Amino acid sequence: MTSESDTSEDASGNSPEMDAILSQLDELESTMTTAAQQRELRETKELLERLPGGAFIDEQIDKYTTRDIGEAIVGSIIFALPLLVEDGVFEIAEHFVTFLVFGVPVFFPLNIAFVLLLTTKILYVVDFREVRITNPILGVIPRRLVGVLGASFLTTAGLMLMWGRLFAEDPATIEILARITVIWAAAALGASLGDILPGESKGTDLTISNLVGDDDDSPTEER
Repeated sequence: MTSESDTSEDASGNSPEMDAILSQLDELESTMTTAAQQRELRETKELLERLPGGAFIDEQIDKYTTRDIGEAIVGSIIFALPLLVEDGVFEIAEHFVTFLVFGVPVFFPLNIAFVLLLTTKILYVVDFREVRITNPILGVIPRRLVGVLGASFLTTAGLMLMWGRLFAEDPATIEILARITVIWAAAALGASLGDILPGESKGTDLTISNLVGDDDDSPTEER
């Protein structure tokens, strides 16, 4: 017979929810393309393992608020800062724009696609929390996905500009964008985790109707 304590924690002392999260992070680590990204993810796992077992609860997330945007920005900064001092970012960006296949820098758009896929998977596929798509933009595009990607991209670009890493060594325009996307990969990961791990934020849901003062509720689309 299995006791209640046996079902709440395994032999490692982690709750089943925590073990599921760590397992999903292990799968994500195998998709990382650079050592820096893998290192950041390992550090994230170590941080999660130090959290109290009750830190993760089965909580559904419906609203998207200004606090969520703030959490995404903080997560972006935490994950982006270690890479801002790495000259390897320049080498990777140069590789993105100089490795050509039939004249096309294939790794540059592939890296952007990787960031989009990684962020979407963390928010809506990996079972950190149940995140529902409500009031999507134009009825199709998830607000949270746009917010996380936008906040992490702008935070990355702003930090690189402020720290003098954007225009160093006089790069071409496409290489400037490539530099941003290198660090954006880590920043988007941090923004995703920073947004959803604390759970649903308090405050007014950011919808078009709320922004223009319309009190009518829009239909909710479940994920």
